Amino acid sequence: MKYTLAFALLLAAPAHGQDFGVVGGRTFSVDLGLGAALKPVYPGAEEAEVAPWVIWRNAGFGEVGDAPAQGFSIAPSLGIVGPRDSGDDDGLTGLNDIDRAYELGLRVRYGMGPLGAYASARRGFDGHEGLTGEVGVKYRTELSDRLDLWSGAEVVYGDDDYNNTYFGVTADESAASGYDVTTPGGGLNEAAITFQAQYALNDRTALLGEVRYGKLIGDAADSPVVQDEYQPSLRLGVTRRFSFGF
Repeated sequence: MKYTLAFALLLAAPAHGQDFGVVGGRTFSVDLGLGAALKPVYPGAEEAEVAPWVIWRNAGFGEVGDAPAQGFSIAPSLGIVGPRDSGDDDGLTGLNDIDRAYELGLRVRYGMGPLGAYASARRGFDGHEGLTGEVGVKYRTELSDRLDLWSGAEVVYGDDDYNNTYFGVTADESAASGYDVTTPGGGLNEAAITFQAQYALNDRTALLGEVRYGKLIGDAADSPVVQDEYQPSLRLGVTRRFSFGF
């Protein structure tokens, strides 16, 4: 119900209401939206599930009326990792449940023409309390006035706390599950290629689709918790651009 209400409010908001009284020379803009994601049930899972997709993208500061796409920029970075329940799969029997994690941090980006490079770092709360983030590049292709395509590649990293939460096996878990004790260190845990397509319905509202094909690497790939190293996902949603002037 809460996702349905938020989605209705997002689409119902009038276009002139998105400027939030822009009167200064700069603005903070962000694309917010909702959608659905077909993704692994948990990191390393073989089975997939459909889950809500809360969209936060293209956040940044810039001159009023300009897209903050060129040069150096810094913006908030948010993330959500779904819960892992031992009842989700027989392969999780004996392992501890993991609550939903909320991640908050920063993202830096450098844009040069259609090419952009980025790096992010986020700290987790609830489900994990480690550090994680991505480093990657994206290339933008304008297929038409309304349709844009982004092709990209990225690597994902996590510190000891993060990797142990999702890929580690404690002594107690080993006794209950039969898995060997596993203590992965911090470092890269996934490499991925991504393809995003955006179709503009109007100046502020757009349809967004994403195909992501990831592969677990390093200590994460060697974890006995992992059923499949390959982690594909598909996401579809609707976004609306909001601008806050100051």
